[in-house]
Amino acid sequence: MLGSRRKVRIDTERLILRPPMHSDFRAWTTLRRDSADFLTPWEPTWAPDHFSRKAFTNRVYWAQRSIANGTAVPLFLTRRTDEVLLGAITLDNIRRGPAQAGTTGYWIGAPHARQGYMREAIAALVHHAFNVLDISRIEAGCLPENAPSRSLLESCGYKYEGVAQSYLQINGRWRNHVLYANLRHDRRGKTDAG
Repeated sequence: MLGSRRKVRIDTERLILRPPMHSDFRAWTTLRRDSADFLTPWEPTWAPDHFSRKAFTNRVYWAQRSIANGTAVPLFLTRRTDEVLLGAITLDNIRRGPAQAGTTGYWIGAPHARQGYMREAIAALVHHAFNVLDISRIEAGCLPENAPSRSLLESCGYKYEGVAQSYLQINGRWRNHVLYANLRHDRRGKTDAG
């Protein structure tokens, strides 16, 4: 099992999901900078060194350690046809023992939004989490007014569970988040009738 955690690559019809590499720095910086207006309303405030080479190097090392330790699976989304960086998805805060749970986080660059890439990435990561990592519960949260993200989660099998008050600081303010979860053996909304 440990070996499968160290080398993570998930292939889908249009995407390759893989850990960040040092050579991604320029593509990541360009995509994040060009997508700043699109991303910042939904994300925690970026650190002053967000675009520095050192911060990116730390991000790569954190990804490697997290995968090796089984605490997170941070992946970049690249398009199969041309290896262009589209965004990122992470299964973070992996909890073992009785919980067997993790939390999904994701972002996509503005030029690539609403083309089905993130839906494809979430479906692939959920499959990997349930079938390779033996996770039973995958959680996600987003701002209540983020209708595209809410719709995306619901279309990927996540079900609404409630509201967390002052859940995260977004753009410098503590914000409520709607919480969703995807369960491996989900019977919510299903009946034995029929």
